[in-house]
Amino acid sequence: MPDPASSLRREWPVRVPAGSVLLDGDLSLPENASGIVLFAHGSGSSRKSPRNRSVAAALQRERLGTLLFDLLTPEEEVIDERTAALRFDIGLLAERLVDATRWLAQIDQTRDLPLGYFGASTGGGAALVAAARLPGTVRAVVARGGRPDLAGAALPRVEAATLLIVGGNDPTVLALNREALSYIRAEKRLHVIPGATHLFSEPGALEEVARVAAEWFRTHLVPAGAVAGAEETAQERRR
Repeated sequence: MPDPASSLRREWPVRVPAGSVLLDGDLSLPENASGIVLFAHGSGSSRKSPRNRSVAAALQRERLGTLLFDLLTPEEEVIDERTAALRFDIGLLAERLVDATRWLAQIDQTRDLPLGYFGASTGGGAALVAAARLPGTVRAVVARGGRPDLAGAALPRVEAATLLIVGGNDPTVLALNREALSYIRAEKRLHVIPGATHLFSEPGALEEVARVAAEWFRTHLVPAGAVAGAEETAQERRR
């Protein structure tokens, strides 16, 4: 059965300017979107990550727009596959998130939308560095199995409300997240999913990631009146 929300969502490929390069992306905007979330994928991944796309679909159902884009160009990906160097260049990845954020602020469809970041693995570290560089612009950050420790000295400068989601059976990353959380001064929370490992491949684990991420973004991106209005509209459609 087709998703009834799909007919109310616009999605199209985009090319995001970032310094001297253009990065391929997919921009999705539900009807009357009340916010937008930029996705920063993890090391060795891309905008096509099935886990990130699953979470993005859940956010779209909550009337949140999403931008999934490649943090590296195709040429850079070839280099990274050989050396694995660029995937850990948090400064570069964060700068490209900043550039993508500024681009969204310039286009008509998204310029007025409250904005957040969703980062996975190393993308979590990049998202926190970018958020620290854009205080007041980035309102919320969610990291899935993230590496917030890679944000280093940027952590105390993060002003965005930050949610760290980690699998209970991912002990090394869990320890890194707990330590990083202690340096964040903004509103923050650590959500541990019992039994989940780093990729959240266990039954129901990724659905739990999507649920708590959507709740966090609804709380910190969407005004209370907009949430109530969306619920009333949904009820009217069901009648």
